[in-house]
Amino acid sequence: MFKAIFTNSFGILTSRVLGFFRDLLTASALGANIYSDIFFIAFKLPNLFRRIFAEGAFTQVFIPAFTRSRHKAVFSINILLIFSSIILLITLLVNLVPGLFTKAIATGFNADTIALAAPYVAINFWYLPLIFFVTFLSAMLQYRHHFATSAFSTALLNLSLIGALYLSQDKSQSQIVYYLSFGVVIGGLLQLSVHCIAIYKLGLTKLLLGGLKYFKAKSASIKNETKKFRTNFFPAVWGNSTAQVSAFLDTFLASFLATGSISYLYYANRIFQLPLALFAIATSIALFPRIARYLKNNDETKAVANLQKAFWFLAFLLTLSTIGGIILSHEIIWLLFQRGAFDAHDTNNTSAVLQMYMLGLLPFGIQKLFVLWLYAKEMQAKAAKIATISLVVYITFALAFIAPFGVAGLALASTIGGFISLFFTLRVFGMQNFFAILRSKNLIYLAVSSFVLIALLLLLKEYLRAYI
Repeated sequence: MFKAIFTNSFGILTSRVLGFFRDLLTASALGANIYSDIFFIAFKLPNLFRRIFAEGAFTQVFIPAFTRSRHKAVFSINILLIFSSIILLITLLVNLVPGLFTKAIATGFNADTIALAAPYVAINFWYLPLIFFVTFLSAMLQYRHHFATSAFSTALLNLSLIGALYLSQDKSQSQIVYYLSFGVVIGGLLQLSVHCIAIYKLGLTKLLLGGLKYFKAKSASIKNETKKFRTNFFPAVWGNSTAQVSAFLDTFLASFLATGSISYLYYANRIFQLPLALFAIATSIALFPRIARYLKNNDETKAVANLQKAFWFLAFLLTLSTIGGIILSHEIIWLLFQRGAFDAHDTNNTSAVLQMYMLGLLPFGIQKLFVLWLYAKEMQAKAAKIATISLVVYITFALAFIAPFGVAGLALASTIGGFISLFFTLRVFGMQNFFAILRSKNLIYLAVSSFVLIALLLLLKEYLRAYI
């Protein structure tokens, strides 16, 4: 298990380092202004659909269903054809009326800004069908316990965007956004290419071709499996979407605030997502196929044992990351972004947002681990109810905090939603089971490590003040 986790973590780390370098170049080229807001809006829309519709909900329903299927080849091809048709239709619709979709995600933009942003939205949205095919192939690879290709492939998107920024040097800001938009699409093509190569090398091409060959003859045999997949998928879309819908609403509400607010949220969230992806997401990706197999075979003891190991691994790393992120928030933003058009004022605002996000790192990370239990047991409806409660809490606090705290209040509301989501997820998992996991280790070690880290970071912060 830990070999797969470290493979995912190293791949994600490589991608995120390149991503931070990309953001550094983007901040220097665009700063935090109307053009940076437009690009983040244009890129956010396909990413929102990807995380809710394709990457998150799809993988969490497909792997358990694929594991249980008696006709895996035909089942997988049937799902591929259904989803690719829907996603291509949505993409064509966005390209026909991009202004309508732009207005939906950034209502606070005026008519001129929406007209300016619409062409970029249309270009960026072609990333969605490409990344859906990547997600489908990635799920097949995960079933075979191959994680490296998916973990490292995001680096190709970042390399494509870095190349776009390099080629757009000395261009106007509107031209830079065009280069970045086409860089997104090229990055998606590169990701799809490496997944196709991995599928071929692992011999899964024969399975997919076999599914196409016998699709008509055996489509009736997967009718019940497809129906069950459909039944579970739509609750999973909602159950998986709390963080993404919150991010969408963050952008929507921030569009009513001062110019640059959307960018502050984006840059802070990028840093918040690093430890979340590096530890929590990497662990959940590696653990999910294993948990699904154990529960399919009615072996809950081994499933819980794996959850227990993963929990303490995450609890230790996420706690230390939270402490470091809060104490050194200003220094992190200064080091990564304060250059070119990104000034000290932008650093202060982004730092405040980052602190609010980091408060939610532990609950968001642990929730991603325990929600695996719900999805592996095909309890998507309960996960959807939890997501609904969490989202209502987020909206309530976002509306309450936006006036007194501004853009930082939106991040704090998201964090509170994360705590609520974790609480109800643990209730479904079983509080007694969770407390049994807590009793399996001595919490003193974690507490002592945290206090030592706080002391060291405070000393480091004091030392860095001379240079900032």
